[in-house]
Amino acid sequence: MRLPTALALQSGTAPAFQPRMGRSAVSMQEAPVKSKAIPFLNAAPALDGTMPGDVGFDPLLLSNIVPIKWAREAELKHARVCMLATLGWVSVDLGFTVPYAPKVSSLAAHDAAVDKGPMLFLFLVIAVIEVVTGIPKVFQLLNDPDAAPPGDYKFDPLGFGGSMDLQEKELANGRLAMMAFSGIVTQAVITEGPFPYYDGPLLGPFA
Repeated sequence: MRLPTALALQSGTAPAFQPRMGRSAVSMQEAPVKSKAIPFLNAAPALDGTMPGDVGFDPLLLSNIVPIKWAREAELKHARVCMLATLGWVSVDLGFTVPYAPKVSSLAAHDAAVDKGPMLFLFLVIAVIEVVTGIPKVFQLLNDPDAAPPGDYKFDPLGFGGSMDLQEKELANGRLAMMAFSGIVTQAVITEGPFPYYDGPLLGPFA
């Protein structure tokens, strides 16, 4: 068993020495990185902190399944819609209406608009916008590595620019708006009342 080593020493070449690593060293090298947002969960590999608003929050590891650029495009679209929806819902219940819109509360507006027809017009407008801009943008993000970032449609009439700070603020406000809109709709259904959709001194209808 020692013959190869002796021959190697005689020939002037020594066998490479490869130290064996213990279990602790191997486990330290292979230990998964923990999420910054939820330290007791593993970090999602796709969330490397390079995208605006990335704080490592992906407890279901959906980014392992869904392309991260597609997910960000969807998040920004929902965020922008909910920012407008929150403003619109409250404005209508405060008395603001547009021409030909039914004079009802925001809670009853959907059914009234369907019955009287404006909902069909709104649906057609949104469908055209989505077909012309939304669908091509998704295909571009999935197939073109040099595509503009998610949510970037080159629409900046006020010249704010797309700095990292402004992108962070848009995402923060959009995420808040998504939660706010859900809360407003839920509270409006529970109270069936006008803004601020509050009933009772402390707990509303549960008091």
